[in-house]
Amino acid sequence: MNVLFLTLVAINSIEDRGIYQDLLRKFRDEGHNVTIVSPVERRKKTATNLKIKEGVSVLQVKTFNITKTNVLEKGLATLSIEYQYLNAVKKYLAKTHFDLILYSTPPITFAKVIEYVKMRDEAYTYLLLKDIFPQNAVDMGMLKKGSLLYKFFVKKEKKLYQLSDTIGCMSPANVNFILKHNTELDSEKVEVNPNTIEPVKLNYTKEEKVNIRTKYSIPLNKKIFVYGGNLGKPQGLNFLLETILRTNNYKVFFLIVGDGTEYSRIRTWFNEKEPKNAKLLQRLPKVDYDQLLAACDVGMIFLDKRFLIPNFPSRLLSYLEMKKPVLAATDSNTDIGDIIESSGCGVKVLAGNQEEMQSKLNALLNKNFEIMGSKAEELLLGNYTVDRSYKLITNKIYNV
Repeated sequence: MNVLFLTLVAINSIEDRGIYQDLLRKFRDEGHNVTIVSPVERRKKTATNLKIKEGVSVLQVKTFNITKTNVLEKGLATLSIEYQYLNAVKKYLAKTHFDLILYSTPPITFAKVIEYVKMRDEAYTYLLLKDIFPQNAVDMGMLKKGSLLYKFFVKKEKKLYQLSDTIGCMSPANVNFILKHNTELDSEKVEVNPNTIEPVKLNYTKEEKVNIRTKYSIPLNKKIFVYGGNLGKPQGLNFLLETILRTNNYKVFFLIVGDGTEYSRIRTWFNEKEPKNAKLLQRLPKVDYDQLLAACDVGMIFLDKRFLIPNFPSRLLSYLEMKKPVLAATDSNTDIGDIIESSGCGVKVLAGNQEEMQSKLNALLNKNFEIMGSKAEELLLGNYTVDRSYKLITNKIYNV
C-alpha cells in the first residue's frame, strides 16, 4: 500500500521517537511504501526536493518561516502552505498512486491537497485529530468567535472533516465534542484513535538515578514532580508557578523542563522569585530528557482552565512509559484526568483550584508509587501503543 502523510512537523528522521515517527515507522516495517510531505522553512535556504531516506520517501516543501517569526510572516505562511504543498505534490508525486492519505491537525489548511489526491487516486483519507481549531484559539482569547477570520477557519475545518473518510480522535471526550459541534457528520466516521507510541523499556538502577539527579543538581532526598514539554499559553502555567509558591511540603521538589513561547517569562519568574523547591531547565534532547524523567517520581500535566475543547496532551505517554504516577491539573472538559484516575495511575485537579491541588498533592505522597507505576504501564500497553493506531487505520482500508 502506498501511504501519503501530510504534516507541518519537520520530520528529520523516521527513526526518531515521536507519535508520528513511530506510526510511520510501523507502516514502513509492515511493508508499506511511505511518503512524507513536510516543510522546510525558507531560513534553511533549501529548495523543494524529494529524497529517499531510511526506507521512506520524503518530500520537503520550501515554505515561508512558520516558527520563530513575526505574526505577519506566520500568517502568510499559514495561508500559503496549502498551495505550496499542492504544487509540490503535483510536480514531484505525479506518478505515485496513493491508497491512503494520513494527516493531522494542526493545520486545518490541507483540504485542497487532500481533495486533489483523493480524487486523483481514489485514496482513503484518515484524519488524526490532535487539535480542534479554531475553537482552541477562541478559548485562549486569540481569536474572536463570529469574526471574519473565525468564519474563514470554521469553513476550512468543516471542509477538512467532510473530506475525511475517518476522523480519529484522541479520546472519547473528543469524539463527543466533534459530533456535538458538527451535527452534519456521520457518527460512524468518527472513532477513538489516541496518541500512540512504540514503547521502549528503560530500566535504571538506583545508583544510575542518583548519578542523573546529581548531574542536574536535583535533590536526592525529595520526591521530584516533573513537568516536561511545551511551555506555552495553552498549558496555563501560571497555576504551576502558583503551586510552586504555595507548596510548603519539604518532601516535594518541582522540576520544569521545556521550551516555548512562555519560557522567557518563566525564566524571569525564577530569577525574581528564586524558589528553593523548584528548578527550570531548557528543552533537552529526547535521550537526555528520557534519562532525567526516569530519575523523577511524578509526571505533571497542566492545561489552561478556560479550555472548552478536550485536550489530551501527548506528554502523558512519556510518563506512562517511564511508569510514573501522573498529576493532571486541567479544565473540566478534558477526560485525561478521569482516565488516569480510573486506571489507578494518577490524580486529577481542576486547574486554578489551589486548595484541591495541595490536598491531592499531599495525598499522592502517601500512595505507593511502585503500584501506581505498574498501573501506568498497564494503561500504556493496553491503550496507547502504535499497534492500536496501525490496526485501526489499516482495518478501515481493508474493509473498504
